[in-house]
Amino acid sequence: MSTNKQTKINLLLQSQPPGVVFLASWLEANGYSRDLQRKYIKSGWLKPIGRGALIRTGQEVSWVGAIYTIQNQSKRKIHIGGRSALNILGMSHYLELDERKRTLFAPRGTHLPSWFRENDWGIEFIVHKTDFLSGDIGLVPFEEKSFKVMISSAVRALMECLYLTPDSFSLTDAYQIMEGLTAIHPDDAQLLLSKCTSVKIVRLFLYLAVKAKHLWVNHLDISRLDIGKGKRSIVKNGVFIPDFQITVPPELAKV
Repeated sequence: MSTNKQTKINLLLQSQPPGVVFLASWLEANGYSRDLQRKYIKSGWLKPIGRGALIRTGQEVSWVGAIYTIQNQSKRKIHIGGRSALNILGMSHYLELDERKRTLFAPRGTHLPSWFRENDWGIEFIVHKTDFLSGDIGLVPFEEKSFKVMISSAVRALMECLYLTPDSFSLTDAYQIMEGLTAIHPDDAQLLLSKCTSVKIVRLFLYLAVKAKHLWVNHLDISRLDIGKGKRSIVKNGVFIPDFQITVPPELAKV
């Protein structure tokens, strides 16, 4: 391989952190033609792992490295959220976690690429597609080895759990998480709640925060939040909470 070609492949390998996937479309957009990509594969620099996806030969790529590529090369709005984000943020002691599963959130209509779906990452992905919060609001960087991926902040992760309640997440567990949110800034909660399009989530979040007696609740401007009208039956045979017009499990009402 000529010096120029060696320099080009070295520039490529240095352009992305170790342990991530290279998308063929991203490579082409950055000056690495499909012919050149095939030469790199033939020369042993790169190895295909699926349609339109390659990795550096000899490197192991984790599921987090794959998420990095989805976020940074394909620019898809997919992030680690809910239970998995809370686990990363050190709040897993509030939850029963299945180490074989990871929770991802994405806007409606978003699709995971085939190379990601068809590879065995050693875990199962639970993907929730919803637009109750749009864009990157409430996401924070998580550093994994030599790169960063975006995950839900504690407030957004809890709101994502409330989105799943009561069918896929326990309100009692949500309350335990809320109890641990003593140090959040009220502006962060205000922003996320004001952008939330789910009345159920807003009411439950406020109810749990008040029940946990957090001082930052006093700094929220509830008049600027969409709390809707009328009653919301969150659970069957629950206890009605008049101040928030919701029903909650009896065991939570007694806490």
